[in-house]
Amino acid sequence: MNSLSTILIVVGLFLVGGIISFAKQGFPKGVLVLLGIGSAMCLVAGIMRLEIWA
Repeated sequence: MNSLSTILIVVGLFLVGGIISFAKQGFPKGVLVLLGIGSAMCLVAGIMRLEIWA
């Protein structure tokens, strides 16, 4: 596990926490969707860079 994959996974989980927090505060759905897309992209990129596939 290299440092970039770790950073991407941590940022993705941070954004998931932001989604939960913003949903409780009643933010607009557009903000939650954008955070969700960013979170998913970070998590997928971090998982794909783990190099456990080869």
